[in-house]
Amino acid sequence: MIEVFQDALLDSIKLLPFLFITYLIMEYIEHKMKEKSKNAIKKSGKFGPLIGSILGVFPQCGFSVSATNLYSARVITLGTLIAIYLSTSDEMLPIFISESVPVSIILKILGIKLLVGLIAGFIIDFIIRVVNKKEEEEKIIDICEKEHCDCEHGILKSTCKHTVNIFIFILIITILINIAIYCIGEDTIAHFLQNKPIIGPIIAGIIGLIPNCAASVIITQMYLQNMISVASMLSGLLVGAGVGLVVLFRTNKNLKENINIVLILYSIGVIVGILFEMLGIVTI
Repeated sequence: MIEVFQDALLDSIKLLPFLFITYLIMEYIEHKMKEKSKNAIKKSGKFGPLIGSILGVFPQCGFSVSATNLYSARVITLGTLIAIYLSTSDEMLPIFISESVPVSIILKILGIKLLVGLIAGFIIDFIIRVVNKKEEEEKIIDICEKEHCDCEHGILKSTCKHTVNIFIFILIITILINIAIYCIGEDTIAHFLQNKPIIGPIIAGIIGLIPNCAASVIITQMYLQNMISVASMLSGLLVGAGVGLVVLFRTNKNLKENINIVLILYSIGVIVGILFEMLGIVTI
């Protein structure tokens, strides 16, 4: 058992420099693109799901939070919000980069998330326009977004904060995964999640609902350790919207609507995962 902790600590420490460099780049990108992204979303109109899914792919601190605030103010449509939630990758990208995952695989995963978000967003907006033609008054609400990002104090401080937080998350998750492997056995876990259709994506989707970056860390680490399939990984990452869901329940007063949004997000992620399993897609 001591070796389990030692291996987890060593593996996590090796990722530190890669995480720091990746987050430094991400913070820089966000500082350059943050306001431009918000303005693009506000002005997107019927093309909101397209713009939202594209912008969601880029690694920006708390972008799902920004989108949630805009939706709560009815500046963007539900389809645009769902598109952003589905395309947002949260901590997947820095972990993949730090683990030296081939660029081709990363781009394929991001492309799938973008495409799913785009299609789902347009379908949702179309259905809403057909079923409910009542237009709501636009009202911009200014809400603090400090839950996820402390960017006003400079990119270096924010980079260090993210690096430390994710390092701790990775360490904890790696320890838990290693303990599970030690106690249950890697083959048993893999068999339970991979060889039983539907169950894998359903469980991964539930993990994806964890309202912070822990969800994407768990899903990504389990995938990298071959504990879940591509289908399950996609389900979890599609559902994962980071802290955006927490902000949704705090800023949008319609509880029933919030629950429906969560159910829509979860259903889409799980359905996509199950489709991948049914098609027999095991690699990307």
